[in-house]
Amino acid sequence: MMFRTAKIVRTLLSALLLFNLLAAACHGQSPADEPAPPTSPIESLGLTPAQMSRLQQSIGAHDYIAAEKLLLAEIDRAPHSPQAARLLAFAGSVYFLNRDYMNAAIAWKKSEAIAPLDPRLRFSLAMAYIRIAKPDWARTVLESLAAASPNEGLYPYWLGRLDYDGHLYIKAIHHFQHAIELAPQMARAYDNLGLCYYYQNQNDLAVENYKKAIDLDRASPHPSPWPYLNLAITQQFLNQLPDAEANLRQAIRLDPDFAQAHFQLGTVLEDLDRPQDAVVELREAARINPDYPEPHMALARIYHKLGQEPQAREEVQVYRRLHASATP
Repeated sequence: MMFRTAKIVRTLLSALLLFNLLAAACHGQSPADEPAPPTSPIESLGLTPAQMSRLQQSIGAHDYIAAEKLLLAEIDRAPHSPQAARLLAFAGSVYFLNRDYMNAAIAWKKSEAIAPLDPRLRFSLAMAYIRIAKPDWARTVLESLAAASPNEGLYPYWLGRLDYDGHLYIKAIHHFQHAIELAPQMARAYDNLGLCYYYQNQNDLAVENYKKAIDLDRASPHPSPWPYLNLAITQQFLNQLPDAEANLRQAIRLDPDFAQAHFQLGTVLEDLDRPQDAVVELREAARINPDYPEPHMALARIYHKLGQEPQAREEVQVYRRLHASATP
């Protein structure tokens, strides 16, 4: 029985090694990092003073359901009117703030059917489409925005993100390079360009672009920890372990609750033959994100190496449970 359990542990641990090599695939910008969609002045919605007051209070209190009900009641009075277009556009932003991305998209499309939608809201519509796993719809909106504003780097950046997420790395590289041409200070474009090069096994170019992202982001009031993490993953792959450790610790200094950085640091410390330090970081990753399966598999691997089979089996079971619940 012990032999069979140890064999299962070794098999699962080998799978995690593959995961580590591919980890950079999910380390990019997300729609959540974009600004919240804009809203028109409440005074422009054609509401009564009492309604405007209630709407303002509801939004201020984050009672988005109450705000939505008020807006929908007014929209129903004349659903195809110019006022309805303004109310629907505003309602879309409220739905978005409430993380109801499907209804946000529906409201904005209904508004657009009556009157042209503000380009900023069309961009938010694309972000909503990404959130509801409709990348082709998002691409159509982003391509239209890019054609209308050929000097705006944000749109080719997000077209690059769509290609990156679809594993179309050559196309993504083209879009990120275009974004950089239009917006040379866009640190995240360099970061994501580095990810594409990493996946193309062009590690020198990956490192170069991560470092450029770090340099550009250094003066930001809130520097991103992601380029440090992505750089460290590449350095770990290249067996540059002390450099990887230093960059992961910098990522954690920027965001102490960055579970992915704690996890990756744990694997680097394991590679540096510091298992106890690795356990501390992996435990921290699991504490920060209790739904994160990978730290438990890494812990199982370390406990197995240390001959602590009961702990290893326990971590494998936790990994299996979390992984099963995360699988669609």
